[in-house]
Amino acid sequence: MFTTSALSTGFARMPAQCPVCGLAYEPEPGFYWGAMFVSYGFSVACFAIGGVTAYYLFDDPPTWVYILLVTLLVLVTTPLVVRYSRAIMLYMFGGIKYNPEAAEAPSSPHA
Repeated sequence: MFTTSALSTGFARMPAQCPVCGLAYEPEPGFYWGAMFVSYGFSVACFAIGGVTAYYLFDDPPTWVYILLVTLLVLVTTPLVVRYSRAIMLYMFGGIKYNPEAAEAPSSPHA
């Protein structure tokens, strides 16, 4: 679904269409604006997990520790959050269904 590795600087680049089935990855202009809401949910989960972890691991540290830990956690997980939020948005609201048979079939120019 993405053209580069999640660890590269272009982690959000997507081709215009699927190389296997030719499906357009952007069903309408601005489709992935909705992925920001999914991304927000992932970020809230990072805040909660980071905060609870800091509270129990460091015995309720000063506020700057919470801020630093949560900021680092969000920055480190950004490439994965962007990719998963786009994939979830596409599957939930783009009408896309996973077809394992299509993934295994060799692609032909006339398919």
